Amino acid sequence: MDPTDPFVPSSAALRVLVVDDNEDVAEMTAEMLKMYGHEALTAGDGPSALSLAESERPDVVLLDLGLPGMHGIEVAECIVAKSGGKTPLLIAVSGYGRPEDRERSRRAGCEHHLVKPVDFDRLLALLATQTPAPR
Repeated sequence: MDPTDPFVPSSAALRVLVVDDNEDVAEMTAEMLKMYGHEALTAGDGPSALSLAESERPDVVLLDLGLPGMHGIEVAECIVAKSGGKTPLLIAVSGYGRPEDRERSRRAGCEHHLVKPVDFDRLLALLATQTPAPR
C-alpha cells in the first residue's frame, strides 16, 4: 500500500447503511465509504431503510432525518425497537443542528448528530470507534 495514497482503508471494515432521499448524496457517501474499505448499502426512504436494516444487519446507520413520508426519527425508533438489544450505531444526519434537534435524535436512539454538509473526517473518526459485528 502506498503511504501517500489519500484513501487508506480502515482496519475494521464496517457494514454501513446510508439512508438519504437525495440519491446523489447517498451514492456519493457510499462510494466514499467504500474507498475507505467499508461496505456500504443505500436506501432512499424509511421503509427501504427498515427492510435493509433487518436483512443486512449493518454496524452503522447514517440516517437522514428529513425523509419524505416516514421521518428519520421514526426510522431510528423502529430500528431500535426491532434490534433485540443489538442496535447498530445510529448517526443522525440533518440540516438542522439546534440543541432541540440534537436532543430529539438522541431520544430516538441516535448516538451522534451530524449537520449537513457532513464533515467526512469527523464521520470517519466516529466509524473508527466501532467494531464490526461477526458475520
